[in-house]
Amino acid sequence: MDWLTRSYTTLRVRLDDAVCFVQMYRAAAGNAINEQLIADLTAVLRDCEAHAKIVVLEGLPDVFCNGADFREIQSRFDGGGAAHDDPGPLYDLWLRLAQGPFMTIAHVRGRANAGGVGFVAACDLVVSDEKAVFSLSELLFGVMPACVLPFLVRRIGAARANAMTLTTQPVSAAQAKAWGLVDVCDANTESTLRILLLRLRRLERTAIARYKRYATTLDGSLAAAKPAALAANVEVFSDPHNLRNIARYVSTGRFPWEAS
Repeated sequence: MDWLTRSYTTLRVRLDDAVCFVQMYRAAAGNAINEQLIADLTAVLRDCEAHAKIVVLEGLPDVFCNGADFREIQSRFDGGGAAHDDPGPLYDLWLRLAQGPFMTIAHVRGRANAGGVGFVAACDLVVSDEKAVFSLSELLFGVMPACVLPFLVRRIGAARANAMTLTTQPVSAAQAKAWGLVDVCDANTESTLRILLLRLRRLERTAIARYKRYATTLDGSLAAAKPAALAANVEVFSDPHNLRNIARYVSTGRFPWEAS
């Protein structure tokens, strides 16, 4: 298949009996989200609609996804250009994970932060390593997880999503499972995922697609929240004060509250 032989700069992709394994692979950047990652993942998921019934989204052994690429933001800000991306493509990517005609499984090892939690919350099932941690660090830099929250609230409820946002504290895999963000937590996720897929492979692609289409009609919250989520994202990532803090953090490693 042509789409499997394409050269992706941010992903590793393989298809195994209608199960597509998609590994985010930006090791030097902690799997941070940039425009190319969004474009590559969107293209793969679009092709999966015709060729896959299950999509397994993975990261690296020590980091699933660290959120927005601050270096990319710093580069645009220092260059005098628009420092924020259009959040629409990322939101639409998460919608595709949540509502596409395939089952989506997040395989989480290591750290899932900020937008990384968005990927997790958008998936149908989440298999997590016992040592994985989940966090929303945005408020530390004056921004907010505006686009993450509709997906996270759907998963764990408004009160817990609010607590994660306001405290910015990491949540353990065990706590995430108790809250409903994680479905299966195990020390050996490779074995756990393999056993889970043995059963899920029996499902017909048409049955999965029909169920996902029906499930979307039961909950219109994600589509309804999109305009406000995008507007809030643009607002906080257009604020020069926030952008200066992000650029300084990338350059010096100092947080906004630390003296120069």
